[in-house]
Amino acid sequence: MGDTRDRVGKAGVFVAGGAFRIALYVCIVVLIIWIGRVSYQFGHDIFDQQPMSPGEGQEITVVIKEDDSVYDIAKTLESKGLIEDAKVFWVQEKLSNYKGKMKPGTYLLSTAYEPARLMAIISGDAEQEVTEQ
Repeated sequence: MGDTRDRVGKAGVFVAGGAFRIALYVCIVVLIIWIGRVSYQFGHDIFDQQPMSPGEGQEITVVIKEDDSVYDIAKTLESKGLIEDAKVFWVQEKLSNYKGKMKPGTYLLSTAYEPARLMAIISGDAEQEVTEQ
């Protein structure tokens, strides 16, 4: 009788261990799919630049201070509704020709501008600047 109980106990442990492994594998697969989806979306947002408002857009005045970092500039643009995500803009700036070229000043920007155009204006390569500090 004790031998039967030991076999049933071992079988139960084996089944429970197998179920745990399956659940673990399912969780790992779901995690990998989620990471892949988030990474793809982030990359898509970086390389598929879209304006916040297609068409005419709304003009907004933005002041960039002397000591603002690129991320500070991105947070300002995000808070004004000119870009969707400050982190994406920060990466776009790092990958663009405007890396490290953004200048302080007061700018008249439109929600119809793509992020690359915003970078060009703030870097002084485009004509939408109101006043330079």
